[in-house]
Amino acid sequence: MNDKGPIKVMVVDDHPMWRDAVARDLAESGFDVVATAGDGDQAVRRAKAADPDVLVLDLNLPVRPGVQVCKELVGHNPALRVLVLSASGEHADVLEAVKSGATGYLLKSASTEELLDAVRRTAVGDPVFTPGLAGLVLGEYRRLATDPAPTTDPDQPRAPQLTERETEVLRLVAKGLSYKQIAERLVISHRTVQNHVQNTLGKLQLHNRVELVRYAIERGLDDE
Repeated sequence: MNDKGPIKVMVVDDHPMWRDAVARDLAESGFDVVATAGDGDQAVRRAKAADPDVLVLDLNLPVRPGVQVCKELVGHNPALRVLVLSASGEHADVLEAVKSGATGYLLKSASTEELLDAVRRTAVGDPVFTPGLAGLVLGEYRRLATDPAPTTDPDQPRAPQLTERETEVLRLVAKGLSYKQIAERLVISHRTVQNHVQNTLGKLQLHNRVELVRYAIERGLDDE
């Protein structure tokens, strides 16, 4: 994403002063703010037209709630990264946002520096959570993974084979490590880690890193 120029960001919030302040901070830090919106319908319409790399999204929106906006836009463009920026740290809100396709979740109490760093990391696919929330999300995926799975179709093809290195990267992703940490751990480049993750997503027909974490936890890779 960075190779194509500045990261394109869209800011969605129903409070004009907050929205303008976030957009200004992002623009001053070198991001390309391609659009802003103040309600859910406006957000969906403008995001489809502006095609941002990262959507900075408030959950509490008029007309259509943020989780619906997230679900529709990620469904429309699975490459879109969504960073929720919310005043709510309620666990139910966090989990609903992640299930609707959000890559990360940051509280509005975060500093400007934390927000800028979160947008950069979200753009490359790292899940970014306000401290304390990452464990909650992983815990929820563990819970879901232990729920009885629906009966599988016997005609369904077997899971594709991953290479040893892809499995190794997947295991570290499941443990919550960032791409940078994985690269350091395996002594490979950040780009190589991204390539392994993209290949794994393609093989498993998954759309984003959150789905990948769930897949890994379902198979117990995070405990190995």
